[in-house]
Amino acid sequence: MASPFLFPLTQSTVMPDPSSFFSPDLLSSPLPTNSFFQNFVLNNGDQHEYFHPYLVKSANSSLSLSYPLMFFSSALLYQVFVPDLTISSKSSSSNKSHAVSSFSDLSVTLELPSSNLRFFLVKGSPFITTEVTRRTSVSLSTVHRILSLSSSDSLTKHTIRLDNNQTWFIYASSPVHLRRTSSSEITSDDGFSGIIRIAALPDLENPNSEETLDRFSSCYPVSGDAALKKPYRVGYEFQKKGSGDLLMLAHPLHLKLLSKTESDCTILQDFKYRSIDGDLVGVVGASWVMKINPIPISWHSTKGIKPDSYKEIISALIKDVKGLNSSIITTNSSYFFGKHVARAARLALIAEEVSYPQVIPKIKNFLKQSIEPWLYGTFKVNGFLYEKEWKGLVTKQGSTTTTADFGFGIYNDHHFHLGYFIYGIAVLAKIDPDWGQKHKPQAYSLVEDYTNLGVKSTSNPYYTRIRCFDLYSLHSWAAGLTEYEHGRNQESSSEAINAYYSAALMGLAYKDSDLMERCSTLTALEILAAQTWWHVRESNKMYGEEFVKENRLVGILWSNKRDSILWWASADCRSCRLLIQVLPLTPITEVLFSDVGYVKELVEWTEVEQNASETSTGFTYALEGIYDKHNALRKIRKLSNFDDGNSLTNLLWWVYSRGNKNTYKY
Repeated sequence: MASPFLFPLTQSTVMPDPSSFFSPDLLSSPLPTNSFFQNFVLNNGDQHEYFHPYLVKSANSSLSLSYPLMFFSSALLYQVFVPDLTISSKSSSSNKSHAVSSFSDLSVTLELPSSNLRFFLVKGSPFITTEVTRRTSVSLSTVHRILSLSSSDSLTKHTIRLDNNQTWFIYASSPVHLRRTSSSEITSDDGFSGIIRIAALPDLENPNSEETLDRFSSCYPVSGDAALKKPYRVGYEFQKKGSGDLLMLAHPLHLKLLSKTESDCTILQDFKYRSIDGDLVGVVGASWVMKINPIPISWHSTKGIKPDSYKEIISALIKDVKGLNSSIITTNSSYFFGKHVARAARLALIAEEVSYPQVIPKIKNFLKQSIEPWLYGTFKVNGFLYEKEWKGLVTKQGSTTTTADFGFGIYNDHHFHLGYFIYGIAVLAKIDPDWGQKHKPQAYSLVEDYTNLGVKSTSNPYYTRIRCFDLYSLHSWAAGLTEYEHGRNQESSSEAINAYYSAALMGLAYKDSDLMERCSTLTALEILAAQTWWHVRESNKMYGEEFVKENRLVGILWSNKRDSILWWASADCRSCRLLIQVLPLTPITEVLFSDVGYVKELVEWTEVEQNASETSTGFTYALEGIYDKHNALRKIRKLSNFDDGNSLTNLLWWVYSRGNKNTYKY
């Protein structure tokens, strides 16, 4: 395409002003709206964010660090922010907060101009690195009592012991004399300029941890980039300064995927920090490659359906298609409307799979009548618009009200909503290629809003780089431009998977190998992340005994918290939690729930609930169908109500396509 399609422009009345925190030279480019540092650029910018292994908070020309303790209960767990160590300078002349001077996939640089301090905050660094840009006196303070301060002969390493059993190390690029000025403050006697690195001693038992920190204290990262250079590969390149090798930290999914043959790094298995995401393990090397197992991206079930099962599916299909009429979609919500579109698209693909093409023309007409108004601004009460402050799509309703469309107008849930529309568009482009070509510019504008990689071959200057996906955490966030105490969050892991799966299908429909490959990779990563952090097996050692005993699924996963509740339901509604981590039911669901042992645990945990609604129990029965087709079918046949993105046809298709046993293992 010569130039990307742009939806009609709008001036949002509810969008926060990005100029308060971003450097002026960044404001002309698309800005991140679901990033790991989003709290730093919202409201007062003084809410903490999690940088693995530290919680970091910037306020009043200072930066506070916390090596957090974990709070556990049967309902939730989170890391508690306490300002263990705060760094500032005596030259601070105002209460003005920070400015973001640069950011990348894995890092953000914060400037504190009034303090002459610059912070290179890189995800997974065991050190917080500060550049003192002009000669000034540096101050360190704590909410704890300082038990001791000791310095090396060279005055380039200082050890601080606190009364909370923490030990912190201060490394300086040139000699600096530090002294205690009170029981909670340390100050440099003379002015200093250069690099200061701060690290907490890991409290996971390893007598060599201090020696490891000493050895790698001279090499520091200033930024980090991630790349999807090949299908099912993610590469990290950390830009470093100083001398020696670079020490970083990997979370459990990194460690699972790190390729020993393709990475230029070494794993230090005994050097660990604790984290809500599991132990963070030392990795020496600035170049990582993570290798992901390929997954099947297909329109239809991977196992197929036996012809003797067609009759029942076709009977339900005829009834479901008969009920299709564009007037039946009574919602104005971009989320629920998209679910209706995707539900109809599923019927078309099922019709193909059971060799009953007679119903496809009606489905095709329904999809056209439903989708086109959103592409051309003719849907009277809502539609997609483009706003120029942060640069991305909003809805007509969301441009004036933050709560409309579940916050889509302030960049919440973009991949969820658009994923459903993209699924419908992909299927329609498959069954009607002429329609697909005619509407390709609009289709690509929608998909690029959340999948744009910002590389030359796919660059779209109107959208930020993969809006929702966190390339360090290796999954998406949904929270948008809202400040939260525990950082970004995502409720529905399965709808995130659907977003990238749908985009990969669109790549198939348009024969776009680049879109197909990058979104297949993102789909696979979302699946692995869901299995790692959302799925709570009985054998789980990461989340603590109390939480594991009561939960088989995380409800809302935050960067700094795990919660059993949902935004729309209490923790008691287990079937609600299962529903939101399963829907929509498509061929990719088989990959997500490939561990049959866990599926049994999950179904049994859910079935304890009394009086669950039919719309949610349909998904419980679907999972039961993975290992017990007979009972699942018996229960499904009794249902009369279905989730608005689901249908009896889809449930029957799912169970009949399970085969005798689940043979796919991911």
